[in-house]
Amino acid sequence: MLLHGLGATGEVWREVVPRWPGSWIVPDLPGHGRSDPLTRYSFGALAAAVAPAIPAGPVAVLGHSLGGVVALALASGWFGVEVRAVAGLGVKLLWTPEELAKAAEVARRPPKVFDSREDAEAWASRLAGVPLSEGVTGADGGLGGGPGGWRAALDPAAFAVGAPDVPGLLAVSKADPTVLAAGADDHMCPPADLLAADPNGLVLPGVGHNAHVEAPSALDPVLELLR
Repeated sequence: MLLHGLGATGEVWREVVPRWPGSWIVPDLPGHGRSDPLTRYSFGALAAAVAPAIPAGPVAVLGHSLGGVVALALASGWFGVEVRAVAGLGVKLLWTPEELAKAAEVARRPPKVFDSREDAEAWASRLAGVPLSEGVTGADGGLGGGPGGWRAALDPAAFAVGAPDVPGLLAVSKADPTVLAAGADDHMCPPADLLAADPNGLVLPGVGHNAHVEAPSALDPVLELLR
């Protein structure tokens, strides 16, 4: 299972999918893309919403950023899913009070509505941190439209999810391996933060926060661990 980050959709994984020999499940997280919003966002609520999409039997889960925290939550076994291997890519580990306050403020704002699809696409791309050329809004999955105009298909309330307890999730994970990874140039999860949280974490050279989009082959060491 591949779980995208905040503001993105499952489309961001399209170049990673061919790099795995087995089958894939690539959902849009609640409040993103084509998935319905939640009344309240928490990592547990997101994991509970995703769990029914996973068939019975062992599964490997790779999540990016927000999706990485959800992946670790699923690996706890609390949601009735048998996760045999899990990796969190680019998970932001350290949060300042100012960053949390800003996220909470964004969560309270109504969605931005644009007259043109192009402007809405640009905004959706900015929210996801992925260039438009990478298809974050592919097949309109990242956009919503209506009489009032176009908007990003992201529920702003998702920004209120808060800071994750990554050490706690690593401690309770039942998956083997359980690993964190990040690009060497990831400003949201610098290598020093990554290795402090997981001494066996993988630092991926030549890529930043969106390693799976920037250079899908950079994820090969992570995929190898998940096999």
